[in-house]
Amino acid sequence: MSGHPQRPGPQRRYPALRPVLAAAAAIGLLALAACTTSTATTSATPAATFSARPGTLTGAGSTFDVPFFTAAFAAYGKLHPAAAVSYSAVGSSAGIAAFSARQVNFGASDVPMTATEQAAARGGPVTQVPVDLGGEGIVYNLSLPAGASVHLTGLVLARIYLGQIARWDDPALAALNPGLSLPAAPITVVHRSDGSGTTYIFSNYLSAVDQAWKARVGTGKALRWPAGEGAEGNAGVANTVYRTPFSIGYVEQAYSRGLLLPFAAIRNEAGNYVTPTAQAVAADAAQKPRITPADFSIVNQPGATSYPISGYSWALVYTHQPSQHTGYALIAMLDWLTHDGQAYAAANSYVPLPAQVRQLARTMLQQVTGPNGQHLRA
Repeated sequence: MSGHPQRPGPQRRYPALRPVLAAAAAIGLLALAACTTSTATTSATPAATFSARPGTLTGAGSTFDVPFFTAAFAAYGKLHPAAAVSYSAVGSSAGIAAFSARQVNFGASDVPMTATEQAAARGGPVTQVPVDLGGEGIVYNLSLPAGASVHLTGLVLARIYLGQIARWDDPALAALNPGLSLPAAPITVVHRSDGSGTTYIFSNYLSAVDQAWKARVGTGKALRWPAGEGAEGNAGVANTVYRTPFSIGYVEQAYSRGLLLPFAAIRNEAGNYVTPTAQAVAADAAQKPRITPADFSIVNQPGATSYPISGYSWALVYTHQPSQHTGYALIAMLDWLTHDGQAYAAANSYVPLPAQVRQLARTMLQQVTGPNGQHLRA
């Protein structure tokens, strides 16, 4: 099959939040209209220009988190009208930089800060708290029969991103997709252009399944990509794939919904082809119930139904808060986010934190103190 693929329907975006601090940037988010509020905002504010009204909690970082954060912070604002939360979706690397420079109250990253990054943080020791769990889908822009999906292995996916498989009708793809007529067209590879925890999880998976990828490219938030074109943020990758015939990309699962992009089925460790459903991501995480900021990777876990490109995202806070009032508000919000707020994770295509990980989050938050050394956790 060849020719321009049929568009999968009108493009629908998450409605923009009504701003308190500034207009939310249109970054292709998918948020529930019912969660729109005037007490919370998400935006793509550059890291150097974070600002907020007094009393607002500010955060920056991962775009992986934004559909969940959008809904959860809006709901929190309704429960606590005096508590405004402003979050800038600038990518994990830029979020870590803003947090380290003390430009925001908290950061968010899909990979915990390294020891080197923590040592460079101006606010002293850092506490890292798991806040959500999700899967990364491999999306593509092809016109296929209804109900059909592309099947991929980790090895073939690595070869696509290495530039070694450059056409959809390559024999390696044909062998994985018998009976599916793939187009005689070049593959346009799309990856993140910014420093990204989503890229870390994706490249961590490829390193786990392919020694050639591990040796040549490796795992990281920012990579020297052998092939393809870059796009900023999860929304940028999703929109680029949507606009580009015969393209492929990786995005947090929630970002495909409004664009109706299909997910490839990925062969897991058990040899079964799975897509990033909540059940498959939960099955992957269940194989490794004990995680820490130093041992956090859950990619490519065993299990018949495990989805292998899954991971946690983390909130970053300073262990010693300079303000008792702000510190208490921050810890109260994060404790709600990692417990009652997980209902908004489930409603936005994430997986609620497993009980053991929720307890880890609370234990980590209990370490945070105010300026006089008193613990802030209520």
